Amino acid sequence: MSEPITSAGTKPWHGILVATTLPFAEDYSVDYDAYAQHVQWLAANGCHGVSPNGSLGEYQTLDDEERARVVTTAVAAAPDGFTVMPGIAAYGALQARKWAEQAAAAGAQAVMLLPPNTYRGGRDSVLDHYRTVAAVGLPIVAYNNPFDTRIDLTPDILAELHGEGLIVAVKEFTGDVRRFYEIKELAPELDVLVGSDDVLLELGIAGAVGWVAGYPNAIPRATVELYNAAVSRDLDKALPLYRELHKLLRWDSKPQFVHAIKLSMDLAGQQGGKCRPPRVPLAPELIAKLTEDTRDVLAKGYR
Repeated sequence: MSEPITSAGTKPWHGILVATTLPFAEDYSVDYDAYAQHVQWLAANGCHGVSPNGSLGEYQTLDDEERARVVTTAVAAAPDGFTVMPGIAAYGALQARKWAEQAAAAGAQAVMLLPPNTYRGGRDSVLDHYRTVAAVGLPIVAYNNPFDTRIDLTPDILAELHGEGLIVAVKEFTGDVRRFYEIKELAPELDVLVGSDDVLLELGIAGAVGWVAGYPNAIPRATVELYNAAVSRDLDKALPLYRELHKLLRWDSKPQFVHAIKLSMDLAGQQGGKCRPPRVPLAPELIAKLTEDTRDVLAKGYR
């Protein structure tokens, strides 16, 4: 499987790839112009790429035309050397392969793939899923989110997928930082990407080479600074910054993560806005807590 190199000299799935939120108009239609501006703003603020059509992008609520246009919009907005790595999650391998083909045709450099996200298949189903999609030829970053898929890409399964040449990396979202070490023991060449914002420091100092990130949507400069300090193991800088930002970062692994990050974006002066159904507005007490946490971070100058 080919492994393209960005203009910066690194692999496209390295660095901070923002799992982008998606702006909607008042009638819930996708605001593609605002989305393009958001992609450009993230690039201008030091991020290395975007991952559209993930859970933060509410891909489950998009029709096929919308989902495809989100990818083409991101690619068109991306400056040279800026990665676009769409999420291509689907009910089964045939649908996921279609989205991989669409990503390749649009000019994306890699894709991110969950295992089958409704059928709780066994090991053979998982292997077939990744084999089918890998035939398209784009580098695949596996996404391990057993909370949503009920399928755990355990270190031994990841090692098998990597040994077959089906995946180049994994977005690790279990929150169990111990997994990093077992993955690297079984598959030393498999790249591990931070999958949830609230374990960034732990996995950054362990050796993660990227971060599929949520909160850079709202405060990119501060989170870029934190990532760089973590992966360079500058604890004098990283640890106090992590403590300051963690009250926000931990929302990335809560059920309300889409609402939370969009609300923080609004408070930071970006277009977060409403969520599509089935998400409904947050309870007032959650809005109050999120607002307090976000304003505290912003008041300290973090942007």
